[in-house]
Amino acid sequence: MAVSTLQAINLSRNFGANYAVSDVSFSLEKGEVLGFLGPNGAGKSTTMRMLTGNLAPSDGSVKICGIDMVNEPKKAKEMIGYLPEMRPLYKELTVDEFLTIAARFHKVEPSKISKSVEVAKDKCGLGHMSKRLIENLSNGYQQRVGIAQAIIHEPQIVILDEPTVGLDPIQIREIRNLIKEIGKKHSVILSTHILPEVEMVCDRVQIIDKGSLVFNGSIEELKKQRRGNKLLVGFTKIPTKKELIDIPGITQVDAIDNTMCRIHFKEKYLPAEEIVALAVKNKWGLFHIAPDITSLEDIFVQLTQIKK
Repeated sequence: MAVSTLQAINLSRNFGANYAVSDVSFSLEKGEVLGFLGPNGAGKSTTMRMLTGNLAPSDGSVKICGIDMVNEPKKAKEMIGYLPEMRPLYKELTVDEFLTIAARFHKVEPSKISKSVEVAKDKCGLGHMSKRLIENLSNGYQQRVGIAQAIIHEPQIVILDEPTVGLDPIQIREIRNLIKEIGKKHSVILSTHILPEVEMVCDRVQIIDKGSLVFNGSIEELKKQRRGNKLLVGFTKIPTKKELIDIPGITQVDAIDNTMCRIHFKEKYLPAEEIVALAVKNKWGLFHIAPDITSLEDIFVQLTQIKK
């Protein structure tokens, strides 16, 4: 049975007459990585601040493992590990010194601090960096230190805000793999503007715009929305729209240029075989046929412009 670690219930936050977040509800399960997306000004940062207990909601509630964030903030916050976009690092300290202080901040028992530091370093690939000053580490390793401080107290929920911003491609891949590993034991909320990252790392994604959730579903549902019911087809001798519309299941034909067209078809229909057969029979010169996959960026734009 799935264990819910976080519940946001009818969450709202207004600043005067303006609502930054309006009636947002979702939950997070143990071992789940949730991608949290939204354009600038959508209410994403406000939501994150309410989830971490840094901002009280105007209405609604946040529960961490059943504990109400407003009524018992200290107890609820103990179950959260947080890495903000601006890393909270003391760069004049060594990795071991900083993580020891972080463990104390997170109220790890004194007798367990040394073990907690070693476990966090091992998970984040920092064992060989123990005595290095943080200011002398690469950007990628500094990010690992930031993630290590977020998990050092073994929290139920780890919240990472833009964890791969400013990293090079190799560092990005390493941090993504690290997030996947963390997600096997902890619940993770990943806030990011990098859409392909969500598909690579997350189990579920939610998109917020103008303070409201406009999408909340699994990665498979997002991929299905990308695929849709469309084919991109190319002919050297393009048939008429009527010839294509007459094929069972095809609902619409959009000409792209003199050789390419986009064919829309009904759910549960896939007219590819009949298109190929007719192209051979009528000598249409079929040279391309493939699913027309909508880019993640286009899906994002479509979802966040529904209300405009």
